[in-house]
Amino acid sequence: MSVLGIDQITYSTDDLPLSRRFFQDWGLTLAGESADEMVFECLNGCRAVVAAMGKPGLPPAIEDGPTLREVVWGVESEADLVRYADAIRGDAGFVDAVVDGARRIGCTDPNGLAVRLQVSRKRAVDVECAVMNTWHEQPRINQRAPIYERATPIEVGHVVFFVADVKACEAFYASRFGFVASDRYPNRGAFMRCAPEGGHHDLFLLQLPSGKRGINHVAFTVRDIHEVFGGGLHFSRCGWKTQLGPGRHPVSSAYFWYFENPAGGLIEYYADEDHLTADWQAREFEPGPTVFAEWAVTGGLDGNTRRQKGVEAGGKFLTERSGDKA
Repeated sequence: MSVLGIDQITYSTDDLPLSRRFFQDWGLTLAGESADEMVFECLNGCRAVVAAMGKPGLPPAIEDGPTLREVVWGVESEADLVRYADAIRGDAGFVDAVVDGARRIGCTDPNGLAVRLQVSRKRAVDVECAVMNTWHEQPRINQRAPIYERATPIEVGHVVFFVADVKACEAFYASRFGFVASDRYPNRGAFMRCAPEGGHHDLFLLQLPSGKRGINHVAFTVRDIHEVFGGGLHFSRCGWKTQLGPGRHPVSSAYFWYFENPAGGLIEYYADEDHLTADWQAREFEPGPTVFAEWAVTGGLDGNTRRQKGVEAGGKFLTERSGDKA
């Protein structure tokens, strides 16, 4: 028995029309819409719900302004739901209800966030991904690597929260849902995956000296590094602001590109994270710029010139010299 991953997230925002354009530009499909809520889907059916701040029934917010209000994790079966319900029945905010025709259980984590579980509604998808040629292996023969004009995210891969007490939150997710620590910033951060075998992290908990609570970012999985670039360039052309990227994380090996999100926090395209098993031993890192990013582009890349924003390209090839004739 283990949690399979994120099935749905719910944002609250003070600008639904802006968020509608944002998430459609991001590459999600608008699956449903009402006066106070929009439902977007990734390729595998993972959902991102964006609701008006005043919508009745939303879980309490853990910070002011637009933010993430709820994370719904998927499990394999109704029997799993029964076992998890027994594990969290005594926790604050316990709920056991029918939502959209299906049973959903949950409670409130130590950081005040609404945590829910349901039998997963995600579907299997078959997508083509880039094959990488290396010095030792050349599996890509007589074909070029893909170029993406935009991204179509496969799923919500992980969420990152600022928490007031990282040890309490890590213990909660480990004891209630069986999450496993992948790596840590001692007394500052915990990277956790849903099961012993899986991607590097589904959840990252980060404690700041100020004790701030809130959303840091939501990360959407794309096929490969080329889709990180193609998606980021398209999103840049749409006028959305880069926070940092593209770049690469040393801790998880993943390539990333972060943008500012009007629905709260940051949003990330990422690909090529490490895959871990039960044999993996969690490491400890001291947080710092080179731990967060092996390399990263400040301000992002301009979607039209395909070069770093704010840097004059001049329309020349990099091999041209100033004295060369046209």
